[in-house]
Amino acid sequence: MKPFLLLATRAEDVPADEEYALFLRFTGLTPDELVRVRMEAGPLGPVDLDAYSGVFVGGGPFNASDPIAKKSSAQRRVEAEIAALLDQVVARDFPFFGACYGVGTLGAHQGAIIDGTYREPISVIEVEKTGAGRDDPLLAGMPDRFAAFVGHKEAISTLPATATLLVRGEACPVQMFRVGSNVYATQFHPECDLEGISTRIRAYAGYGYFGADELELTLAAVRRRPVMHTGGILRAFVERYAR
Repeated sequence: MKPFLLLATRAEDVPADEEYALFLRFTGLTPDELVRVRMEAGPLGPVDLDAYSGVFVGGGPFNASDPIAKKSSAQRRVEAEIAALLDQVVARDFPFFGACYGVGTLGAHQGAIIDGTYREPISVIEVEKTGAGRDDPLLAGMPDRFAAFVGHKEAISTLPATATLLVRGEACPVQMFRVGSNVYATQFHPECDLEGISTRIRAYAGYGYFGADELELTLAAVRRRPVMHTGGILRAFVERYAR
């Protein structure tokens, strides 16, 4: 089997390594089968898509909608590199799955309007499959409504015509979409469990996701209800595209 590629952007080692471990767990891949590149650490370089079964993009603190002047040189480089890769991915309809930051990268690439209108605090919410989502192979076997971890300062407020909405939420309408047949992005975090999201809450305290005095409240919010199904989406992606 050709490996999958995970493009990561977290600069903090603890949540970055835990994210990789969670991708391994939920996809069922081994380290040899999931090649991680930490893009924040240096230039991506050329990517030969023919060497991979598919591409994942993990989450991170970058916001696509921030003004250019507020973006670090690392963020500007990462965004340019992912945009160039997406030129190839979308043109070839190559298997791609972006989790959380994938919405900002793929959405921006496709011309979506991304802003703070539908930001959500870190919590567990209930989301719902659309009609197209009920027919999508990655969501087969999933309940029509399911719990998911969220936490983001920006979201898609207007989905481009090239995208098909697969999962929606009440407070944030665009929770998962597809471009073409094989290019996916979620706003929620399918790669997370309770321990993983708790690690991120502690690591990103002070990043604007919640107030300085709201750490314990935020930790309690993600314990509100169990998240049981979302990791299966990643496993379904691997099973569909492994080659």
